[in-house]
Amino acid sequence: MDGRVRESAVPPTTSLLKRALRRQAGERRNAIDDRAGRSAAICARLVALPIFQAAASIHCSLPIRSEVDTRFLIDAALAAGKAVAVPVVGNDHALDHSWIDRLDAEAFVTGPHGILQPREVRPAAPGSWDLTVAPLLAFDRAGYRLGYGKGLYDRLLAQARGVSIGVAFAAQEEPCLPREPHDVPLDIIVTEYEIIQRRPGAATALRDAQA
Repeated sequence: MDGRVRESAVPPTTSLLKRALRRQAGERRNAIDDRAGRSAAICARLVALPIFQAAASIHCSLPIRSEVDTRFLIDAALAAGKAVAVPVVGNDHALDHSWIDRLDAEAFVTGPHGILQPREVRPAAPGSWDLTVAPLLAFDRAGYRLGYGKGLYDRLLAQARGVSIGVAFAAQEEPCLPREPHDVPLDIIVTEYEIIQRRPGAATALRDAQA
């Protein structure tokens, strides 16, 4: 031993800070008014992005709790002829994915955590879609998101190709979120008021690549 104190890669308070922030962020999101109108504005902004228009396929979760209502977005994608994948949480709480072709209520069942999942699962593998749309509890302008603490989307974002987009109400913004080594920043965050890009050109990346 050389007598030096070894430093942990992650401060021991980070996970505790995230836990407290999750509670606060959830309460703040629950208190946002006119979530339906704000959700429609967020989805309209996202649909207008060149990156969305150029995408042949997207991955997007169905909303739970007080999340942005992404059904507007999924409807627009299906109407435009895009392939749409949604997350499927198994009984072992692992995150799988399924293609869907409609949003009819009878085509879905309620799975773990109250998540709506397709009754008939058609497996979709990470990397097989162009654009990943992620839910969140809070975000900062560096592109980092605060999720529910399971790490499911961090693992998905590390595997999926293409551009990642977070959808959030403006009131969910934090000055700077605590970060851990496994946290994966989003390329773009869309709120009802603006488009926040972590890296310039992300909103047109897919269209430019296809040109």
